[in-house]
This record gives sequence, structure tokens and C-alpha cells, in this order.
Amino acid sequence: MSSADSPAKLIVTVLGSGTSQGVPMIGCRCAVCLSDDPRDKRTRSSIHLATPQAKILVDTTPDLRQQALRAGLDHLDAVFFTHPHADHLMGFDDLRRFCEMQGGKPLPIYSSAETLDQIQRTFPYAFNPKNKVPGYVHVEPHPIADPFEFGGIHVTPLPVPHGAVTTYGFLFSYQSRRLLAYLSDCAAVPEPVRAAIEGVEVLIIDGLRDKEHPTHLNIAGAIAAVKTIGAGRSFITHQTHEKSHVQRTSELPDGIGVAYDGMIFEFALE
Repeated sequence: MSSADSPAKLIVTVLGSGTSQGVPMIGCRCAVCLSDDPRDKRTRSSIHLATPQAKILVDTTPDLRQQALRAGLDHLDAVFFTHPHADHLMGFDDLRRFCEMQGGKPLPIYSSAETLDQIQRTFPYAFNPKNKVPGYVHVEPHPIADPFEFGGIHVTPLPVPHGAVTTYGFLFSYQSRRLLAYLSDCAAVPEPVRAAIEGVEVLIIDGLRDKEHPTHLNIAGAIAAVKTIGAGRSFITHQTHEKSHVQRTSELPDGIGVAYDGMIFEFALE
């Protein structure tokens, strides 16, 4: 079967599954940071989605260059941002290579108006077409609050609390199917969001560590949220170095796994 005849798919790659400091952590000699298991090498949290019509990046982490090289990324049609914290934003300038490869065309970026304002304050040169520098980042901002269509996929922003900011998770749907919900940074899952993603095929959800945290779900909180959402499969992301992949997996209930860098999900678009 030729590629042109292959069934249409949404392919989702976990580019990063770690917390803000990454794993291994600088200067740490714990068993997880010294582990040889590649699933214990956790870059900052991000995913990439590919449909037959588009390639989408969620967040530009400080590890974006490494993540793009590892996953073989060579084109982007859009970037969706969850929020403007450093571990989800500060690889932004690495978008310059994608802009360069795509002939300098502006790269569409989507997020809340508040997040886009913060990105513009941090990287003003990317937003000023009058002073466009060849070979640098040039973006086209799109404030979002309501569901929209992109790349043949229905995208629903999911506002969730994350300390003093509101983070966007995202639900990716096709026709009547809720394919993937991505909630990388949240301290809770409000009832409207739970209702929007109920029965989703795959859920990737924040689960920082065992101990409670003021701005993230801990493992117990993530498990409780998973049980109310009723996803087909659920996976913990945004992890610290507290537990290895093997240990964390062994402690989770049936139906809940651990996301890792390079993990791939495929959804047939029929």
C-alpha cells in the first residue's frame, strides 16, 4: 500500500514528559537521575500532533531543539501554547529554524489572549512585521477561547487552574470521537472540563509527584480525576525524578500508565 493509499491518522508524539527542571536534574545523583532506562530521561513537557493536513506543536520548551531533532521534526503549521511559564515557552526562539525552512512565512500561534500578550512582551521581535529580520522567528498570533478547527481536527481549549494563572489544556476530536485530552499543568480539573472530555479515548494528565503541590495535581489527585473522566487510557505526565518509570507504573491502578519521551499514539481518522 502506498503512502497515498494509507489510512488517515492522527499521530501524537510525547516530546517531553518531565517537570520544569527536567530529569536528570542538574547535580542530582539519585537512582532515577542516574538511570539507564531511556524512559527516565524526561525533557520538559510537550507534545506534537500530525494529521494528513497539518503538523502542530504544543508548547516551545527549553528542550525544543533536542526534542525536534530526536523526533525528526522538519515542518510546523502551528504552535498551540498552554501558558507562558518558562518551561513551556523558553524554546520559542528555536522556531526560527522552522520559519527559515518554510520560506520566512509567519508561523501561526494559538493560545489565550493573556498568554499571547506575555509571549509578545518576551519576544517582541517576532511580532513586528515592520522590522522583520530574515532568518528569525516571525509569528501570526491567534487568540482563542472557543473551539476551532485546525488540520482536520476539532480543537477545544480547556481552561484549568495552575497557581496564579489559568492554563489551557486541549481536547482534540474528530467527528463524534474525543481522541485525546492533554492537561499538562493543572491543580484541578473543573467540572466543565471533566464534562467536555468525559470518555475521551486517551487522556494525558499532570501528575507531578506523590506529595501535594500548590499548582499541580499530585499522583492521588490525578488518579481521582482519571476515575471521574473515564478515559479509555490515561497517562501521567510532567513528572519529577521522584520515581522511575518502572516503579511509578507498578504503583498505578489498572488503566493508568506513565507517559515518556518518544511515546506515540495513533488514531485512525475514519
